[in-house]
Amino acid sequence: MQFTSTQKRVAAWTAIAVLIALILWLLGSVLTPFVVAAVLAYALTPVVDRLDTLWGGRMPRLLAVIVVELLLIVMVLGLLLLIVPILAKELPLMRAQVPELLYRLNATLSPRLAPLGIDVELDVESIKAFVLTYLNANFEEAFKSVLSSLKLGGSVAFTLIGNAVLIPVVLFYLLMDWQKFVTRSQNLVPPRMRSAFDAFMQEADAVLGQYLRGQLLVMLILAVFYSVGLSLFGLDLALPIGIFTGLAIFVPYLGFGLGLVLATLAGFLEFATTVGAGRAVLMVAVVYGLGQLVESLFLTPRLVGERIGLHPVAVIFALLAFGQLFGFVGVLVALPASAVLLVAFRRMYTGYQSSRLYQG
Repeated sequence: MQFTSTQKRVAAWTAIAVLIALILWLLGSVLTPFVVAAVLAYALTPVVDRLDTLWGGRMPRLLAVIVVELLLIVMVLGLLLLIVPILAKELPLMRAQVPELLYRLNATLSPRLAPLGIDVELDVESIKAFVLTYLNANFEEAFKSVLSSLKLGGSVAFTLIGNAVLIPVVLFYLLMDWQKFVTRSQNLVPPRMRSAFDAFMQEADAVLGQYLRGQLLVMLILAVFYSVGLSLFGLDLALPIGIFTGLAIFVPYLGFGLGLVLATLAGFLEFATTVGAGRAVLMVAVVYGLGQLVESLFLTPRLVGERIGLHPVAVIFALLAFGQLFGFVGVLVALPASAVLLVAFRRMYTGYQSSRLYQG
């Protein structure tokens, strides 16, 4: 059986793609900080270039990179520190209200389940003692617990600390020499394929730029929406929880889930002993229900989905597949990576339709 030159090229590129995918799968944990740094470098390079040319090009690129990276670190720390006021408010409330909530739960469940022949009697005192032991733990005990956990999960702690140090270092060098890396990558492409490669990269760059701009806009709109919505229900922690939920949306599903849990917990602790737990349920149902509808049916399709052309089913599959292959980082890069793959698939499909193999 004779193979045409086109079929040989397709087979060669397919083998290369499979080999790259296999390497990425085998080295997934090692490549994680480099992938994160590369994604951040791609997103931040235009900002560095803009600062680099500021004031007539008198700002050195080194200074521009340092400024941009410091701003990124401050933003990430700021997002993490939003949890501090939430915990500072919730832990005292939990210490004060958990015992009463347990008694109320026991008093509500037992009479309602008794007619059904279900005898449920919570050991409130034991549960109360167990919960308060941890909630009343002082800083010394908490610190010892953290140290013990680090000893038990040393590899996990080492990985987290290593990534936290390695990502900024790799990001610094990538931002400094991004154009050199791009030029060297382009030089690897054979001259006869350079025009097709450049066209593909331009289209992929346009799609990724649209995705990033759309995602940032969605995050800002949702941060305002959740903050205002929770405030209208009178939640004291509306601002930090709302901002955290909106900004954490960049992690699909997980960010929304964390915000939902925080709002539910805060609502129950704040409203359960005053106006009743029903207000907390109503608040979460209305604010987060509307937020999810607005995001799913309007914001994401209009500002993100339509720009990258991914069907909702493809979005779900991409999140699951990349999460399975690369873990948490895979979930982060699933949508932009899928957008680039979609551009490649469109070009392959167009080439296939114009080939003799398709036309017979």
